[in-house]
Amino acid sequence: MVDRVRAAVGRALARVTGQALGPYQSAVLRIGVAGTWLFFLLREFPHRRELYGPDGPWSWELGRRLTATNDAFSVLMWSDSAVWFETVHAVAVLSAALLLLGWHARTMSVLFMVGVLGLQNRSVFMGDGGDNVIHLMALYLVLTRCAQVWSLDARRAARRGPAGSDGPAGPLLWAVLGLVLAYGAVAGKLGGGWAAAFGALWAAQALWWTVQRRAPYGAGRALLDVLANLVHNAALLVIMAEVCLIYATAGWYKIQGSRWQDGTALYYPLGLDYFTPWPGLSALLAGSGTLVMLLSYGTVAVQVAFPFTLLNRRVKNALLAVMILEHAGIAVLLGLPFFSLAMIAADAVFLPTAFLVWLGARATALRSGLRRRAPGRTVAGAGRTVAGPGRRVAGAGRRPWSRRREAPRRLVA
Repeated sequence: MVDRVRAAVGRALARVTGQALGPYQSAVLRIGVAGTWLFFLLREFPHRRELYGPDGPWSWELGRRLTATNDAFSVLMWSDSAVWFETVHAVAVLSAALLLLGWHARTMSVLFMVGVLGLQNRSVFMGDGGDNVIHLMALYLVLTRCAQVWSLDARRAARRGPAGSDGPAGPLLWAVLGLVLAYGAVAGKLGGGWAAAFGALWAAQALWWTVQRRAPYGAGRALLDVLANLVHNAALLVIMAEVCLIYATAGWYKIQGSRWQDGTALYYPLGLDYFTPWPGLSALLAGSGTLVMLLSYGTVAVQVAFPFTLLNRRVKNALLAVMILEHAGIAVLLGLPFFSLAMIAADAVFLPTAFLVWLGARATALRSGLRRRAPGRTVAGAGRTVAGPGRRVAGAGRRPWSRRREAPRRLVA
């Protein structure tokens, strides 16, 4: 019995330290959170100065007083200049786009966090609930290896190998960030805790790049991989616990409300102009008391039960699909698309790997089909000879793959 326990513990430790778990889940989380924040910033781009800038009701001086009392971090508090605001906003948009693509994700995750915290902590009353989720996930993504798959980093690493996976842009980015960090620390713009945190991130990346360039297959790189895997897996566990906590607290708070207890809670927001982008659809739903009651009770039941369903994979997957549909309904019926997208992105950490691999393979096949249909591309039989599976194509210099075998290989790359 003791030997079996030791063997099980050994296998668990080997798995936790030997690989970054949930590569597809963390990639979906990266894409979903970065995409949601990017779409929000682009959607509200004409109103950015009223939301987070100098033209907003929450003035720069009020923001400075608040951050001074709660020690929140915001680079917008470094200056009240309009030029500085536009620069920070542009960096927030660019970092979100590049993190979505997975280009130098370690650097972009830090810049993404700086952009999210800088804007949200500048004007704390701007948001619909989804901003809190993005706020938390931006902090956690810094600690994850979220670009192992479905990213430009993964494609570059597959081509160049460990020694050149960062390329020249990585050190240049971190050199520039090091200068900004030094300025913030010397000028007193950063508090002691934030200065230490950013300094640790910068030093860790510098150490990683040095070891990767000089000894990509040595013991030092192996040790750094183990530490990175441990941090990634711990952060992924915290993200999963955070999502469960969000649903559990939301469900138990609803149970205490009288309107949720009598099943009429959903009726009232359907009558508010602010939450009725489709008045006819909202009126149709509100007109059915039975449907309102079922949806109200069902929402509470799903939120309370979800953390307990993690013990059963099939029940968890079924309930996860219901929750994603619920958020899609909230986006359409109540006009809260960014809140729903943020929650769906957070829910993605629980999606089964087989489904994500299948989804990626379908996306790759669709992209390949679009490329073959693109005008100006050479097709089979038009100017070159195509051999059977497993044989070389004349003039191509590589082994062709069948469509079924090609998708998983390109998916990982």
